[in-house]
Amino acid sequence: MVFLSFPELFEKKNYELRIAGGAVRDLLSGMTPQDIDFATTATPAEMKEMFTSAGVRLINNKGEKHGTITARLHEQNFEITTLRIDVVTDGRHAEVEFTTDWEKDAERRDLTVNSMFLGLDGMLYDFFNGYEDLKNKKIRFVGKASERIQEDYLRILRYLRFYGRIAEKPGDHEPSTLQTIKENAKGLAGISGERIWVELKKILLGNHVNHLIRLMYELDIAQYIGLPLDGNLEELDRVTKSIQNLCPKPMTVLSSLFKVKDDVTNLDLRLKISKEEKNLGLFLVKHRQELTKAMGPEPLRPYQDFIMDSREANTNSKICELLKYQGEEHLLREMQQWTVPSFPVSGHDLRKMGVSSGKEIGTTLQQLRDEWKKSGYHMDKEELLSCLKKL
Repeated sequence: MVFLSFPELFEKKNYELRIAGGAVRDLLSGMTPQDIDFATTATPAEMKEMFTSAGVRLINNKGEKHGTITARLHEQNFEITTLRIDVVTDGRHAEVEFTTDWEKDAERRDLTVNSMFLGLDGMLYDFFNGYEDLKNKKIRFVGKASERIQEDYLRILRYLRFYGRIAEKPGDHEPSTLQTIKENAKGLAGISGERIWVELKKILLGNHVNHLIRLMYELDIAQYIGLPLDGNLEELDRVTKSIQNLCPKPMTVLSSLFKVKDDVTNLDLRLKISKEEKNLGLFLVKHRQELTKAMGPEPLRPYQDFIMDSREANTNSKICELLKYQGEEHLLREMQQWTVPSFPVSGHDLRKMGVSSGKEIGTTLQQLRDEWKKSGYHMDKEELLSCLKKL
């Protein structure tokens, strides 16, 4: 049997197939898309039959009732979705029916820059001026903003996320769009914490973070997504300026809003963040003020001492996030190159020196550890053991 490429399978059956949504946006921006989604006039049943008879493996991704089939070809997964119209929406999920009308499908997408299709021959299908908006770095809802938002309130955060990704400068919004977002912000109360956290993390790693978080407060979004009611916007300003090129974790940026550790706990209650994210937030709120660089020749010492005294795993990575938070770029580079030294003396060494009781070994090791710490962790086994004779 001659193996056909999967576009040829569609062509042979006269089904239309085009690249859809985010991949088109990325390609037109000169970026490599992370994954390519396809749209087609073929129904899921027609695709299943076509792929199965061509011997193409299908992956069951539970997407079928929404019209998505995942085919596995050349070690890659391809997601192909039937054109569809939303019939019923409840602000979270949609019930769909299938269509062969490309414009009807584009109409139910969130933003103009995400509503384009690209034929495999390079022809662009753009029903809502998405390409113009992309070139002008404008973020706009498809059709009426209020309708798009009420279909799925998470689109409020998607608007902000793509603004941070595409817009050139902060504050370049259509006033009517912001007004509509404000009027609908309460709808976010009904969206699951997990979905919100996925969007919020992407916003925190994009551009114009400071501007977008301020908007969340101005447009009454903050209270519905777990942010503190009186977030520390001045601290956010300071941190976002100095952290820009340091690749922080989302939580590191967000922690600048928190004044007390309850702010972290409340965020967790609403968004169900991971244990690691929660611990990082609590760590930063607790230590950002008092754990700072030393004056003199060894500015890193307080951080190194903290790591050496800590009994927890991943303290090192938390300290690196703290240095980013504090905008200490040079110290961060040094810290990333520093390896945690291991204490050179063991109980076995002490027994050989004639220290026998367990209790005594314990106290002696602690005393030697203190000496070793004072030396900046430079003393080796011999120096420490000769120190023991003095002790």
